[in-house]
Parts: sequence; structure tokens; C-alpha cells
Amino acid sequence: MKGGKVKYLKLYKDVLGCSNSEEVFQYIISNLKPSTLIWSYFVNWDKVFKIVKDIEINLNILNYLIGRKDDFDTEFKWLIKKHPQIITAIPVLLVRDGKNSKEYKILVDYKKKKFVYENFNFKDYKNLKAEDIDKIVMFVEKTGIKRLFTEQKIKNVVDYVIGVEAGIDSNARKNRGGHAMEEITEHFVKDLCYKNGFKYMKEANAKKIKEEFGKDVPVDKSSRRYDYVIDNSKTLYIIETNYYSGGGSKLKSTAGEYRNLFDVLKGMGYKFVWITDGLGWKITQKPLKETFEHNDYLMSLSMVEKGILEEIVKKNQ
Repeated sequence: MKGGKVKYLKLYKDVLGCSNSEEVFQYIISNLKPSTLIWSYFVNWDKVFKIVKDIEINLNILNYLIGRKDDFDTEFKWLIKKHPQIITAIPVLLVRDGKNSKEYKILVDYKKKKFVYENFNFKDYKNLKAEDIDKIVMFVEKTGIKRLFTEQKIKNVVDYVIGVEAGIDSNARKNRGGHAMEEITEHFVKDLCYKNGFKYMKEANAKKIKEEFGKDVPVDKSSRRYDYVIDNSKTLYIIETNYYSGGGSKLKSTAGEYRNLFDVLKGMGYKFVWITDGLGWKITQKPLKETFEHNDYLMSLSMVEKGILEEIVKKNQ
């Protein structure tokens, strides 16, 4: 068939009104969704409030230091001695790495052409020595945290940390677009499985699939975790999803990757479904079309919305 292959063209004709593969591809391009922006994109408040709740008592103790401009160091040392556990909350006052580190190796001097490092530990608060407390006070001063208290830039440490955590969480939005696509897709996957008595898994690696469905599924790389796997009692439908709002080399590499993955899975008798969307494909059509012409199942959210995925899985097509 000119323009590539489309498996089960009758289904596309009945549902989409497309009479050939080129029309199906143009349907995909013409109906790309402008956004997958859902409410959970903004801030995960449950996560923010949980982090704050776990340390809220220590943060409230630190409120004692607000406005202590003249005797901050003395009062801070006294507070640490009285409530040593408060030091575990200090890293939370800073924008830190995603590992929630409580140990730091700081380059404290390099201007004398010699690199000098110093370790700071906010995890071990028992049996603190005087020099340990001095280092903590220095850390608070050098990082600028001290100014929050002495210059009364904040009125409440708990409120401040809620703001910090909300900022850190919103900064994670880069990865949240993909999660939104997965969340949207799961709504349809869950519904079709419920209506038809099928089982499904999400974020499934080969080991989990073997344990749940008793089937050996190959992976093209050791880190592969399939977004969704549906068992319709006859075979497995393995689904990957993504959304691209802009163009770039990533789209081309992903399209190539999923051509190879299709070959690997088809060789074992499994069905591979790639659900992709986003206006980025409008300016990167060639690699998408190459994969569309190579794979059996490539669809957009609009096609899922119209029931294409459900019909394919239900009829074991």
C-alpha cells in the first residue's frame, strides 16, 4: 500500500473516516493536542505538606531565632544544645539537590591555589561537640540563612519552608509533562480493562511482568520500564507514551528507538503500542512517519479518545 502500512485499516476507516494510510498519518498530525496541562502539573501540595509536617516541630523551634540580630550566634548555639535535633531541618531551608542531602562537602577555599574542603553533617545530631556546633553556625552564616533571621526577612520558618518546597516541586515540572501523559493514558487503559475484564500493569519491567502475567517479555535495554502492559488473556499489549510540545533531536531518537522496540517485541509475539502526541511532531514529521509506516500501532491521544486503543485490544487485533 502506497504511503506505508496501517494494520486493520477498516477500523481506522470506520472510526476516523480515513481511507488510506496517508490519511491516517495526516489525521494524527492534524489532531495533535496543544497541551497535556492538568491540575497536577503545578505543585504537588500533598508532597510539600508531608515534607513540612515531618519537620514542623523543629522549624517552629527555629522561630525563636527570628529577630536575634545582636546575639544570634550565642542563642543559636544554646538552641542547638537544648534541641540538637533541629540541625536536621537546616538543609531544608536551602534549595538543595533532589536527594534531600544532609551531608555536604564544601569547597571552602580555592583562592590560594589550593583546594580546601570541609565536611558538614546535619544527620548525626547526637553527642555534638563544641566544634561541631561552631561549624553549623558557620554554615548558617556562609550560606546566608542567618540573614533570614537577623534581618527579619521572614516571620515564620514553617511558612518559609512551605514556599521553598513549593518552589522546588514546581521546578520539577520538566518531568511532569511526561507524567501527565501517562496519567491521561492510564484513565483510558484503566477504563477499557475494567469494562472488558482485562488486567494491566504500569511502570512494568520484565521481572514484574513475569511475576504478574507469567510471561517473558524482552527488553531492549536493562533499564526499560514499560508505561503500561495490558493482558487481554490472549496476548500482551505493551504501551509506551510520551508528549512533545517542541521539536528537537529527542523526537527523532525516540522514534528510532520505538521502531527497534517494535521489532524486538513482535519477534516474541507481543503487541507494541506507541501513543504519542504534542505539537512538536508538526515540525518533526519525518521520523514519526517512518515509525508510523514501520510499526503496527502508533496512535495519538485523539485516536485513543475515539476508542481506537480499546477496539484493538478488545478484538485482539
